[in-house]
Amino acid sequence: MEKGIKLRSIDEARKLFGNHDENLKYIEQEFMVKVITRGENLILSGEGIHLEKAHRFCQELLGIIRKDGIVKKHELRYAAKSLNSGILKDFKDIYLDKIEVATKRKYVVPKTRGQKDYIDAIRKYDIVIAIGPAGTGKTYLAMACAIEALIRQEVSRVILTRPAVEAGENLGFLPGNLYEKVSPYLRPLYDALYDMLEVDKIQKYMDRGIIEVAPLAFMRGRTLNDSFIILDEAQNCSPEQMKMFLTRLGFNSKTVITGDVTQSDLPGGKSIGLLQAQEVLKDIKGIEFVLLSREDVVRHELIQEIIKAYAEYDIKNKEER
Repeated sequence: MEKGIKLRSIDEARKLFGNHDENLKYIEQEFMVKVITRGENLILSGEGIHLEKAHRFCQELLGIIRKDGIVKKHELRYAAKSLNSGILKDFKDIYLDKIEVATKRKYVVPKTRGQKDYIDAIRKYDIVIAIGPAGTGKTYLAMACAIEALIRQEVSRVILTRPAVEAGENLGFLPGNLYEKVSPYLRPLYDALYDMLEVDKIQKYMDRGIIEVAPLAFMRGRTLNDSFIILDEAQNCSPEQMKMFLTRLGFNSKTVITGDVTQSDLPGGKSIGLLQAQEVLKDIKGIEFVLLSREDVVRHELIQEIIKAYAEYDIKNKEER
């Protein structure tokens, strides 16, 4: 069986094919089809469901390209695997949802249905709590939404915070001044920030207090108006810290809380504030919980397998006990 797709231009073909036709080779491998070009036509040949999936994938990919979208190699491979396995039913609408940032990349896009639901929730609700494993884009997408809100003047400042030390910010024993003590714990927030804005603009914003990066303890006693606030690594918050943070929200402000409850550094027996919040706040309208899974992991493809392996290991150990 064969299915054809008509291409509109050489530029369109170049983007679809990839360097040295690497995209076409990957499509052949992933969907078990044969891909050839005949003039301005792309011809796919194969059997049944494999051909249908490959044809749909190429159509969705062309839809993105024709909307002036660019799909990077790792994004294309993730989308192909997800569509082929049934995790994604479509991806064009997801990849075309652009979050505006101010670096050469110009925008950030979600890569999975879970990520799309996450940014939709951030746009709609004043408080969003995202729980999921490493690599699901919890902090990165929240940061992109915060920068977009700042660029569009929807807020006047962005505040980024996280618990500074595992068990609750006991910084006194560390060498150096306060900045030197907390800086290593806030580094992941800076890393994401530098991916969203030019360096000189970040420094200007921080000097003027438009962007603030601070340990969670610094939030106590404040009321945060006209702000986009992100609390990262919330699985390391005690219930008291979580309550303190949640009550900082002021007028015209938005809060995103992110965490991975499987990686808490709180000492054994101490309650995890993020889990308690999930139970206490579940019925409050205006607060949205987004649960991301290993299917939403968009780092190196091995990360999904690592998360799966650890989950299976934990289940096996519980059964043996």
